[in-house]
Amino acid sequence: MTAVPPPISTTSPQVGTVHGAVRGALEQGVAVFRGIPYAAAPVGARRFRAPEPPEPWEGVREAVAFGPTAPKRPYSPPLDRLLPDPEVPGDGCLNLNVWTPSPARTGLPVLVWIHGGSLLHGSSAVPLYDGAAFARDGVVLVSVNYRLGIEGFGVFPDAPANRGLLDQLAALAWVRDNIAAFGGDPDLVTVCGESAGAISIAALLAAPRAKGLFRRAVLQSGAPTALPLDAAARRTTELIAKRLGVAATAGALAAVDPAELLTAQTEVTSGGSPLTGGNSFQIVVDGDLLPRDPLEALLDGAANDVDLLMGANSEEYRLWFVPSGLTERLSRIKLRLALLKFKVPGATARTYRANRPGATPGELLGALATDLLLRVPLNRVADARAGASGSTHLYEFGWPSPVLRLGACHGLEIAFVFDTLDRPDAVALAGEDAPQELADAMHAAWVRFAACGDPGWPAWDTSRPVMGFGPEAPAVVRAPRDEELRGWAPYRRNT
Repeated sequence: MTAVPPPISTTSPQVGTVHGAVRGALEQGVAVFRGIPYAAAPVGARRFRAPEPPEPWEGVREAVAFGPTAPKRPYSPPLDRLLPDPEVPGDGCLNLNVWTPSPARTGLPVLVWIHGGSLLHGSSAVPLYDGAAFARDGVVLVSVNYRLGIEGFGVFPDAPANRGLLDQLAALAWVRDNIAAFGGDPDLVTVCGESAGAISIAALLAAPRAKGLFRRAVLQSGAPTALPLDAAARRTTELIAKRLGVAATAGALAAVDPAELLTAQTEVTSGGSPLTGGNSFQIVVDGDLLPRDPLEALLDGAANDVDLLMGANSEEYRLWFVPSGLTERLSRIKLRLALLKFKVPGATARTYRANRPGATPGELLGALATDLLLRVPLNRVADARAGASGSTHLYEFGWPSPVLRLGACHGLEIAFVFDTLDRPDAVALAGEDAPQELADAMHAAWVRFAACGDPGWPAWDTSRPVMGFGPEAPAVVRAPRDEELRGWAPYRRNT
């Protein structure tokens, strides 16, 4: 799928950045600038390096079309039908987009969006991520591309780790230095992401170099996690190099044709999912950008001065389990083996089973995995922030999509947050009759959080308030599903 730029208005807003002037387009009253480079193209000698500043340009650069996307391949079937992933050819993938009410405004809150996609897929050109609704409501929206896969997160002995994370850091530095020219306040920046984007933000919260680049953060369906810099972290890189018959070094892989590298990467990483595992790329504790495990750092008080909004969808697992047939295919024997692998206590499994009469083994495993990987660590972070100067708010998205029985699956909330339910990729996941009133409520909450740090419900405290965005009107639930939460090791002492 190739991204097609929208029609250009006859009125063209122009802004000066530290690298040169850019000319965007005025679309339905919103000034939009696309494809602005925040770093040099990561090609040639720069391919596996940390990002470097772009070359300044003379004159005015046209910024009306999305810039090149990072090298990637589409999602594998059947997810490719549910998650369109536009591809824009070109080398300069380190670019970003800005939607603003007007460059002439001053002091507007800024929301920086970091996309998900398992660190293998996605881009800022996905139609769901259109920032027009945020700009309409007084927020400057910035969406960012970053390096993916082996180029962004491969682990080498001769290149810096976490290059995709370094790209995000460079984009945030660009926002600090330039966003005032677009009407935004560089001291009122919220960084927001979903899935791998949220995991990236959790790492940035624990990264000393990111301190001061944002005031607030939103984690949607992603929890703090990173691998130690060991053999497990290098495994995917080494398997790709072995398939290509070259050494597992940046120098050797830089000489490989990019298309061949992508093919080998796809072959090595196919067949798994964030819940079931498989060969993948992960953020690593590199001792430099990320000196320690992000979860440990946050539990110890890192970023306690940052306002935090975080949550997950009630049936995250259904995006992977339902289209693949795993909800029906998984046997009781395989369920028991999975419970042993994840070290799920027997009493915990019995509680989940009792609360879900009629659930298949696949549905039971999905519910357990969703909570183990998302809800439990997010609750732990929220509990650890008691008394922090930054506020903490939690939500749970529970509106069930009727499409393919996906339910409240992973990624479904994004179109509600961006108020883009009319986009074709939103319809593919949520259907044609998704409730606009729920999108109004979620979008307004994110706008409020970016503006003042209060999304509209009580901050986390000992009563454990969670805003439920479900099939009924949004409502706060106190201590939701605590019986299940207490079944996991970090909370057993509180039973």
